[in-house]
Amino acid sequence: MELFLIAHIAGRGVAIETGQVDSVVDIADVVAVPRTECAIRGLVALRSRVVTVIDTGTALGLAPTPDTARRAVITRIDGHHYAILVDSLEDVALFERQPLSPGLALDRGWATVGVGLVERDGEPMLIVDLAALVPQPALAA
Repeated sequence: MELFLIAHIAGRGVAIETGQVDSVVDIADVVAVPRTECAIRGLVALRSRVVTVIDTGTALGLAPTPDTARRAVITRIDGHHYAILVDSLEDVALFERQPLSPGLALDRGWATVGVGLVERDGEPMLIVDLAALVPQPALAA
């Protein structure tokens, strides 16, 4: 059994490995950064550091996350902090990780970020890799 944070991204319930979660926060106003990847909403000051804000909807090839979204999962990737916007957060719970079935068809960016499944109340939930939501040029910078 592993510990997962349950969240909603683009209207879908997902599970996030707690090892990827630095914290969960409500972010302030985001400052746009010109000429960045479209999935990068901008920057925000958080606890005396600057954090890059990722628009999860755009990163998944879906509709952009609403500008009113303020909940975020903070993750650290290659020494940099990212705020991954979410629709909502629920709870942390223990689940048995299951592999993705070979016949499972995930559309758009879900296929890129999905790394497994958990079953919650008889319903499968996709386990997402937060690092896969961050555009590759942002990781290189």
